[in-house]
Amino acid sequence: MLDSTDLKILQLLQQNARLTIKEIASQLNLSTTPIFDRMKRMERERVIDRYVALVDPAKVGKTLFAFVHISLKEHARPQVEEFVEQVIEFQEVLECYHVTGNADFVLKVVLGNIEEYNQFVLNKLSLVSNIGKVESRFCLSVRKYSTEIPL
Repeated sequence: MLDSTDLKILQLLQQNARLTIKEIASQLNLSTTPIFDRMKRMERERVIDRYVALVDPAKVGKTLFAFVHISLKEHARPQVEEFVEQVIEFQEVLECYHVTGNADFVLKVVLGNIEEYNQFVLNKLSLVSNIGKVESRFCLSVRKYSTEIPL
């Protein structure tokens, strides 16, 4: 169970994962040992999944975001699991959600341009078994982007 100190540590790390244990301890008016112990426990328990660098997609030539809505032909567990195993291997797929509504899955895909998207569909997505229908929505602008989970 997470207490208020754990939540404060998580909030600080979500804002800046490069903070040192000493800096976190200073901001929370604690010594470094309990901060270190709490962080290690949260890592072991997978509350803290990993530390990453957030890259500006435009700075690396990735300016096309697509939300791909996919309906499957078959919904039995083996076919669903096979679909997931295939699509999560594509580096273009940033996120894969199993959803309710008109589609079974929504993929968040990032590419450099529409031609790369076309090649992704033709050379990768079209080879995935059990896809019945694909609808794509392209991002015109990003109005909010956050990786921070509200605590």
